[in-house]
Amino acid sequence: MTSEFTVAVHAIVFLNHKKTILASDVLAENVCTNPARIRKVMAKLKKAGLVVTKEGIEGGYYFDQDPNAVNLQQICDALDTKIVSSGWRSGNSCLKCLIASGMADIMDEIYEDLDDACKKRLSQISIQNIDDKIFKSKPAL
Repeated sequence: MTSEFTVAVHAIVFLNHKKTILASDVLAENVCTNPARIRKVMAKLKKAGLVVTKEGIEGGYYFDQDPNAVNLQQICDALDTKIVSSGWRSGNSCLKCLIASGMADIMDEIYEDLDDACKKRLSQISIQNIDDKIFKSKPAL
């Protein structure tokens, strides 16, 4: 999993809370990253219809969705992100040993099952759920 998911969730929760158009530099300051990274992530969210943009001097990003209806799986899907995966495969399918030749496919299947289970759980967490957890016992900013 890349950190794009965390950046995206943070930005959407912040936009939802502020209920106004925010520029990439404002989002970047709150997320603690750089504006170029924000713009890259937000472009994917815009393409998926999760945020809208406004051009010009007072432009930026706006979250115009129902926070109860947008869940973390939708954000994950917009970013085309796997939650669980491996960048390395063991063994070699050309070897005679059944373990060496078969382990990579078995592990890929396990990772895919875990990814599906994680995404199922993410589908149960809305933007509003996160907002509620943040502000449950803290005063609004």
